[in-house]
Amino acid sequence: MNGECLCGEVRFEVDGALPNLYQCHCSLCRRATGSAANAATFVQREHFRWVSGQERIRSFQKPGGYRTDFCSVCGSPVPNALRGTEMFWVPAGLLTGLVASKISAHLHLASAAAWEQESDDCVRLEGGPESLESLKQLL
Repeated sequence: MNGECLCGEVRFEVDGALPNLYQCHCSLCRRATGSAANAATFVQREHFRWVSGQERIRSFQKPGGYRTDFCSVCGSPVPNALRGTEMFWVPAGLLTGLVASKISAHLHLASAAAWEQESDDCVRLEGGPESLESLKQLL
């Protein structure tokens, strides 16, 4: 399995079967990704390999220990080694190709954003709105 950031500068490989994914809904993950939840997995260090772009990676760490690594060119979150373990945290959105994994756990639902709740009457599109007018009608 291959993965890369948005601009393609940071690239990596994961060997072997990819474990199932989880989604974390905590406020820190929301801020780090700008989304409702962070979808990711953990892989053993021996199954993870950087291909290119390690020199482009920057880190931010909060005093409490939360750390996020990101591409200095495009800002995409990128994998990082979990302190005190032999594991790498790997953001699912960076993986290319077919992924047979599925979301097997949702974490920190107690701090999920109120706006994240699904609604049966929500508009669902296979693609995006075709024009600004279409977008205005959705909102």
